[in-house]
Amino acid sequence: MGDLTSILKSEDYLRKSQLKLRRIREADLIIIDDLMYMAMDQNEANLFFHLFNHLYERSSIILTSNKGPDEWGELLGDQGITTAILDRLLHRSEVVHLNGSSHRLI
Repeated sequence: MGDLTSILKSEDYLRKSQLKLRRIREADLIIIDDLMYMAMDQNEANLFFHLFNHLYERSSIILTSNKGPDEWGELLGDQGITTAILDRLLHRSEVVHLNGSSHRLI
């Protein structure tokens, strides 16, 4: 997720970011790890929304997050954008909750 945020923020002026985002937008499956690991500012949340708005009903998306959707509003800082993102992500989706100790600590 951290790399994706950097790519989104530099798309307007870096050809490398433009090419990476074109591949993401054209992919059949997108996997994003550690979604909502860190808070986003208003600009980052807006860029993230536009990406998901584009991917909505075009691509399959797998996300991992250590935060539940009810905590995303606080991390995105804008309840309107949070609701719009969740509407697209949760529509016709399967949510799998994993509980227990971190597999990294084993």
